[in-house]
Amino acid sequence: MSAAIVIGADRAGAPIRIDIEELLATRLLVQGNSGSGKSHLLRRLLEQSAQLVQQVVIDPEGDFVTLSDRFGHVVVDGAAYDQAEIVRLAARIRTHRASVVLALDGLDLEAQMRCAAVFLNTLFDAPRDEWYPALVVVDEAQMFAPAAAGDVSDEVRRLSLGAMTNLMCRGRKRGLAGVIATQRLAKLAKNVAAEASNFLMGRTFLDIDMARAADLLGMERRQAETIRDLERGHFLGLGPAIARRPISVRIADVETRARNVIQGLMPLPDMAGGAMDNLLHDEAAEPALRAVIEEPAAPDAGDLIEQIAESQPLAETHEPPVEPSLFAAEEDAATIAAILAEMAEEPDCTFQAAAQLYQDFTVRCRMARIAPGSIDLPAFRRRFAMAIAGIPDDAAPQWRQVVALGRDVPDDLLAPFMVLAVAASEGAPCPDDDRLATVYGTRSSGRIRRLLDHLERQGLIVVRTDYGGRRSVGIPALGLLTQPV
Repeated sequence: MSAAIVIGADRAGAPIRIDIEELLATRLLVQGNSGSGKSHLLRRLLEQSAQLVQQVVIDPEGDFVTLSDRFGHVVVDGAAYDQAEIVRLAARIRTHRASVVLALDGLDLEAQMRCAAVFLNTLFDAPRDEWYPALVVVDEAQMFAPAAAGDVSDEVRRLSLGAMTNLMCRGRKRGLAGVIATQRLAKLAKNVAAEASNFLMGRTFLDIDMARAADLLGMERRQAETIRDLERGHFLGLGPAIARRPISVRIADVETRARNVIQGLMPLPDMAGGAMDNLLHDEAAEPALRAVIEEPAAPDAGDLIEQIAESQPLAETHEPPVEPSLFAAEEDAATIAAILAEMAEEPDCTFQAAAQLYQDFTVRCRMARIAPGSIDLPAFRRRFAMAIAGIPDDAAPQWRQVVALGRDVPDDLLAPFMVLAVAASEGAPCPDDDRLATVYGTRSSGRIRRLLDHLERQGLIVVRTDYGGRRSVGIPALGLLTQPV
């Protein structure tokens, strides 16, 4: 599968391509006044690359939510969730590589900046083994990385600007490729704009914006006037992912449309006499009007997390060509469970990095003539945590409820939680600090105390210490308690 997409055509009609792999390493800046076609350009880029890479869209106007209808993006309504839920959603998005649109149109400016900053920082702070490649598209970037103080508090501005700076300056090593679009370069923080190596400059009229655009494109100042004459949907492109010299690009058609865009003029309603006056002042019409414009309630955060977990990157829904294989046609589940159990019994296995363990797992599968491709790294981490806890098969009836509880537990905490849950299910003695430390991959008893405290604050466990100093742990969702030790 080629990593290049056709974004449009030049004046001669020859296709102009963007190399997505190069774009992931070098980032993109799009500029153009309102009505120049920025959103159309971003939509073309997102549609054409949907099968190649995970996409995260920060959408302040709700323009890109229609991508969900055609390409399966999960829509997260930023106005419907609190900060803790946004953090959980962003963490799951990184883990499961879900393509997402964060719709912020239901929030005021300060709330948009705060929500976007929390969301981006969570993506940025993901564990190292979740640094999968992703395009992070930020529309109206001047709102989230303003060049000067505005109507929002300094604290919110610093938070949002810091998140955008991390995305553009340090995001590449974490797999995050920033694609930012702005109406005015002069309003965008320079340290954010300067990190992009690819540019698509659309029509703009103010001299200061034309001058900055010309500088970024390597054009002489007297050539900057040509930027003012660009037609709608036409851009000047430059960069390692586009072209080595400035080229003119007419953006090609798109498959989806924004829901709030009305193409062309519409006839006015034909209401004679005082009919319009009566309609506007008729209180009886208000309930019906509210019923028409009332939007459906946003899904619960837990339901949305399950939707993200079940979503599959579009690139993975296309079957690769069938090639001759030495492996068995069907996965031998019993053998894989035995391999995981064997690995879990090895001393100090929990002190190794997840990526190293996964590589060892794939080698053992190949030695057993089993294709491990159906289990990726995130799935392996959860299966290995189950093996550490002594759960051989998540399909077994006695373990289904325990495994279901683990869905909301971060991967790095899953193994010790599973060990506690299994002990409670079996009525066994509570695992001591040494056992939990081994499972957690640490030799610090202080970290175990902090671990138990964290799980208890999350409502996953309840720690009980009797007057004899013996500890027992309860699992509220199961209604079960370990034996005191």
